[in-house]
Amino acid sequence: MTTEAQEPDAPLVAVASADAVLRHPEAGEHLLTEIERARAARFRLESGRTDYVAGHVLVRLCAARLLGVPAAGLVLAQECPDCGLADHGKPYLPDHPEVQVSLSHTRGVVAAGAGLRPVGVDVELAARGGSLGAVARRVLAPAELALVESAAEPGLAFLRQWVRKESLIKVGRATLDTLGQVDMSALPLDVPPGAPLRSRFEDLHLLDWTDPEHGAAVAAVSTAPPRLVELFPAG
Repeated sequence: MTTEAQEPDAPLVAVASADAVLRHPEAGEHLLTEIERARAARFRLESGRTDYVAGHVLVRLCAARLLGVPAAGLVLAQECPDCGLADHGKPYLPDHPEVQVSLSHTRGVVAAGAGLRPVGVDVELAARGGSLGAVARRVLAPAELALVESAAEPGLAFLRQWVRKESLIKVGRATLDTLGQVDMSALPLDVPPGAPLRSRFEDLHLLDWTDPEHGAAVAAVSTAPPRLVELFPAG
C-alpha cells in the first residue's frame, strides 16, 4: 500500500492481513475491552477470532494515528440500534465523540477507518464472489444487475458493488432493505491492483482499492476524500 499526500479532513483508511495487524508493536489483546474479549472468545474457529481481534485493533491504530495518541489509550465501544446490545453494531470511541470510526474483516484481511467526518469501510475476499452473488438480485439496482451480469467476471463485478454498498450502510446512507434502491451503476466495476480509484457518489467521496497481496476488494466512503495509510513497518 502506498501512502498518499494528505488532504484536509481526510479520513484515514488502512488495510492489512490480520497477522500483520497483530504483529504491530502496539497490538495486543490488552487493547480490548472485557466485552470485546468475551465476543472474541465465542468464535468457534481460531481464524475467525483472529480476524475479529485484528479488526478491533486496526481501528484503534487508525484512530490513534488520527489523534496522535497511543492506541492503548483508546476505548472502542459498539451499540446495535436494533437490539441495544453492546457487543456488536456501529463502533464508536466514547472518549472521543468527535471521531468517526468503521471496521471490517474477512478471512485473513481487515480494514478500518477513522476521521473527523463520517466514514464507512468494507473489505471482502475475491474468493467470496460466488457466494455473495446469490443475493445480487436483492441488493443491486436493475442497471447495476445488468452491468454485473454482462461483466467478464460477474462474481468480481458483484463483489465490487457489494463492498461499496456495505460502506454506504456503515456510513449511514443505506440499510440492507434499501440497497436495491441505491443505483451506483455509473461507477466503474474494474479496479485493478495498484493506485486507489477515486470517484464520487452523490455528495460522498468513494475510494475503491484492490489489495494486491490478497486480491481483496476494499471500499471506503466519506464526505471528505478517504486516504489510504500504511501503519506497518516494512520488512
